[in-house]
Amino acid sequence: MREIEVSAVLPVYNDLSALKTAIPRSLEVLEAIAPGRFELIVAEDGSTDGSTEFVRDYEAKDSRVRLLHSDERLGRGRALNRAFAAALGSIVCYYDVDLATDMPHLTELIGAIRDGYDIATGSRLLPESIITRSGGREVASRGYNMLARTILGSSLHDHQCGFKAFRRDRILSLLPSVTADHWFWDTEVLVRAQKNGYRIREFPVRWQQGEGTTVRRNDVIEMGSAIVQLWWRLHVEKG
Repeated sequence: MREIEVSAVLPVYNDLSALKTAIPRSLEVLEAIAPGRFELIVAEDGSTDGSTEFVRDYEAKDSRVRLLHSDERLGRGRALNRAFAAALGSIVCYYDVDLATDMPHLTELIGAIRDGYDIATGSRLLPESIITRSGGREVASRGYNMLARTILGSSLHDHQCGFKAFRRDRILSLLPSVTADHWFWDTEVLVRAQKNGYRIREFPVRWQQGEGTTVRRNDVIEMGSAIVQLWWRLHVEKG
């Protein structure tokens, strides 16, 4: 059995079209970073568009690919929890299947963990970041992250960028305290990690908004509500 250093996870829900690009591109980049010492886990979360069958076929012909299928919809947070628990590598990472963050940044992401950081995360909101997205989404993102910094006391600039890596043992010890099971998972992990003294590296990335991503009024309200709820839980835990 080959030794695995890096386990890369692609969270997937009805993303068949994106997978056709993401899998071969991931294998190419990961092979350059950890030759023969990585696995690509597709955390497929109850898809109905043929994603499961596509990955299963890929897995059959390439041992570097692993399908982790769920019959029921778990939500991104729970799907990542499950994937990290099943991972074989000492370094685990995940990134969005639309490859919104430029893949060359994966070298820096993994390198930060190799250099001793517990968590590494890409940021779309540092001065050196280069991003392409709609004005409405930009405003919502900056507002959300400002609230996270102000209310939750975070020192990070971008909590929701889908491009993160972790020391596997450190993230697994943190996850039992994380209650978010979907999109808020990223923020809660980063906030709790800071409060537990984890070493975190945030670095600028080149990022381009994927197709079909919009921000609705209800999304903004839900974002603010989730931040306040986490603040309250942290306050109660401390008390």
